[in-house]
Amino acid sequence: MNTLFDKIWDAHVIQNVEDGPTQLYIDRLYVHEVTSPQAFDTLRDKGLKVHRPKQIYAMPDHNTPSDQQERIDDPIGRKQVEALQRNCKEFGICHFAMGSRDNGIIHVVGPEKGLSLPGMTIVCGDSHTSTHGAVGAIAMGIGTSEVTQVLASQCILQSKPKTMRINIEGTLPKGTTAKDVALYIMAQMTTSGATGYAVEYAGSTIRSMSMEGRLTLSNLSIEMGSRAGLIAPDEITFAYLKDREYAPKGEAWDKAVEEWKKLKSDDDAVFDKEVTYRAEDIAPRITYGTNPGAGIPVDGCIPTLEEVSEAERPQLAAQLEYMQFKPGQRLEGTPVDYVFLGACTNGRIEDFRAFASVVKGHRKASNVVAWLVPGSWSVRQQIVDEGIDKILEEAGFELRLPSCSACLAMNPDKVPAGKLAISTSNRNFVGRQGPGARTVLASPLTVAASAITGVITDVRTLLVES
Repeated sequence: MNTLFDKIWDAHVIQNVEDGPTQLYIDRLYVHEVTSPQAFDTLRDKGLKVHRPKQIYAMPDHNTPSDQQERIDDPIGRKQVEALQRNCKEFGICHFAMGSRDNGIIHVVGPEKGLSLPGMTIVCGDSHTSTHGAVGAIAMGIGTSEVTQVLASQCILQSKPKTMRINIEGTLPKGTTAKDVALYIMAQMTTSGATGYAVEYAGSTIRSMSMEGRLTLSNLSIEMGSRAGLIAPDEITFAYLKDREYAPKGEAWDKAVEEWKKLKSDDDAVFDKEVTYRAEDIAPRITYGTNPGAGIPVDGCIPTLEEVSEAERPQLAAQLEYMQFKPGQRLEGTPVDYVFLGACTNGRIEDFRAFASVVKGHRKASNVVAWLVPGSWSVRQQIVDEGIDKILEEAGFELRLPSCSACLAMNPDKVPAGKLAISTSNRNFVGRQGPGARTVLASPLTVAASAITGVITDVRTLLVES
């Protein structure tokens, strides 16, 4: 009667603290430059070593520029990146330096290198660590003090969350992607609807989804308040991981797959909560507010104040004031200033293939500034190998260097105040892409359509034409 989450969690319990948290063993710790300096300083202050450095991998990504990677001009960002390199050298941790072929966004690199594997417990001092749950792992974002715990002991103290299963059944309509599925779920459940839960995604829609799509879906689990977002590993998972650099090889691979096949919820497993949605109800979506759950179908209208509860009206009014939108407004056709393809949500090869499939034979709108940023150097190389870079260049786009880029205002790719960006990233909070910047979230297909028209565009209108 165990869920997938229960099976992985129980296999990693070191001890249960009476009336307290669980001491949980951690298989993989990922470290980046933003949340780690204080954790390493704590180790020094206490005279501690890193307990199991071979299970830890580090790389800078938040502060990394996407236009060049010879230098970081911002002194704070530069200091963080340099500190990470020094700390990794001192404590014997594998470090994928900025500009190296192994570097990229940590939540893109982990799965693509086979460092994130089914059945693992994975943590990182970053909220979007939930991404790695797509391979069938428990993956959670943690705080700096917890990063210190793992560095020192390879364990963490955590309270076990409740379990939720979200079933998506059916075939997604044309033009609808995993990103739209995630935005739809958030709109239905709200951004706090999964607080206190670990979510397992299941159903026929999920089973037919590519690994890139699953990674996108798991990435956005945190935006519902969930601690983790898991998907049971299957043949799609195994095909994605096979022959990855750090994945098991030969007989070890065969043995691992046999064990991974057991990683699924029992038929009679009981979840604390379970919901089901129909794929055919999900259309390409776009956000209108300042949280990822404030979204509508791309051809829909923003709710009016009368359409929401009295308690929700002040929040809706405040969001629309910041976004410079009006209640009841149709967003389709609204001019955009910036487009961003990338982030740990949509910076993988499948996302660039999708974007290129829409812009091929068209030209970028003259009013649009476009940042197309691969999630890793490996993704960038695939883009070149497949000739996608040529399609983008012919359409008037420039392929940039791997970085978190415009996902958050911690590197040079900042959207100016008042400008409207349509973005494949994960958050549209106030000032997320730059002080005063306005962000609407969408899929790579919708962003591509908007990039060539210069306005928020329903990609289905272009797909019909083609």
